[in-house]
Amino acid sequence: MIIDHNNLRYLKQWQYAGENKFNGAYYYSVEIVKNIIPRVKTDRNWITVNISTPKLNHSIVFIHDNLNPRKNMEWLGQSDDLILVCGVKETMDKVKCYGKPIYLPLSVDIPYVSQFKTGKTKDTAYVGRKGKPGTEKLPKDIDYISGLPRDELLKELAKYKKVYAVGRCAIEAMVLGCEILPFDERYPDPSVWKILDNRFAAKMLQLELDKIDNKGGK
Repeated sequence: MIIDHNNLRYLKQWQYAGENKFNGAYYYSVEIVKNIIPRVKTDRNWITVNISTPKLNHSIVFIHDNLNPRKNMEWLGQSDDLILVCGVKETMDKVKCYGKPIYLPLSVDIPYVSQFKTGKTKDTAYVGRKGKPGTEKLPKDIDYISGLPRDELLKELAKYKKVYAVGRCAIEAMVLGCEILPFDERYPDPSVWKILDNRFAAKMLQLELDKIDNKGGK
């Protein structure tokens, strides 16, 4: 079973989220379903979005909330034998009470993002959701890229030489040739973000799953 961005309850919330519906977690789920799940062999269920789910044991859950996952994902406590996929190492300790956390670096669909490359005609911008930690300290004279559908966001992002960004936004900006600037005190060094394609991430995930499920040896 796969519970993803097409789940009816998730879609109902998503449709009323205003500009926040164009968020990284939604589009990451799209890529997980398209590029990762088909390349991973497992008998486990998949949960790719943060939506309260009835008891669903023996599942792989992607953790998108890195600020307060223990509070905002309490519904995970209903299920047993969970593998919790974390894109930020620090999140692993926050969710270990719910299952087995593993680290899988954040990844993007490189061929898809690359098609939006263009000449650099603008200087500096912030890209991401409004209100993220650290955004209140950003320079006032920069542009803000937020609340746009994915294609529009990438087209606009590609025009900038430098961007303040974290997570998948930062990785996409790197693919588009932008310099990444730090703004979130949790990630003071932008080099923490590495360009990684979903398809290679799938191979990394398979290795981790094999270790846990005793299919790939010790």
